Amino acid sequence: MIDVSGLRRSYSMSGLDEKDLSADPVDLFEKWLKEAIDSGLYDPNGVVVSTVDSEGQPYSRMVLLKNYDHKSLVFYTNLGSRKARQLKGNPKICMLFPWFYLERQVMFLGTASRLSIAEDLKYFRSRPRGSQIGAWASHQSHLVSSRGILESKFQEIKERFKAGEIPLPSFWGGFRVTFNTVEFWQGRENRMHDRFIYHLNEDGKWQAPERLAP
Repeated sequence: MIDVSGLRRSYSMSGLDEKDLSADPVDLFEKWLKEAIDSGLYDPNGVVVSTVDSEGQPYSRMVLLKNYDHKSLVFYTNLGSRKARQLKGNPKICMLFPWFYLERQVMFLGTASRLSIAEDLKYFRSRPRGSQIGAWASHQSHLVSSRGILESKFQEIKERFKAGEIPLPSFWGGFRVTFNTVEFWQGRENRMHDRFIYHLNEDGKWQAPERLAP
């Protein structure tokens, strides 16, 4: 077994003070997202999506953020996937942006709902053709006996739609996550990290952010 108990480093790139905070958490999120993009970080829009099954077992996986506004985050998936099935039973969701290179994390808590077919179609048509074919070829989260079967299915779909536009699969689409809690985490030296949490009031306005102990 590899001894990981001594693997650690001191976080010293930056800090997060009250003066750095915005009234709306999305303004700070957008600032950090831009810095993640500008830093050359791989997949700066990569986000860990956590859902819970009917037995209360949590599952997490990476997806890509594809849109956002001041109320919601959007991602797309196969509607037969594990995450989609779990969200149908329990729409509560956690989304975590793990910007480790910048010693930062941002967590959103909220509720997921399906996008409209018009929204699904608009984004689907913007995807590279290979990604459109891949959406048709993979029954996400279902058992498959070999890589060869996946590749054969991809070629079959590619041949089927070789002469024209690829239609939107009925089993593929997006989720809009309407969030009510946002937490920012900035690493600091000696594990004295900066953490601030925002909560949305019942009137739809954000409470002043509160500092959490690290």
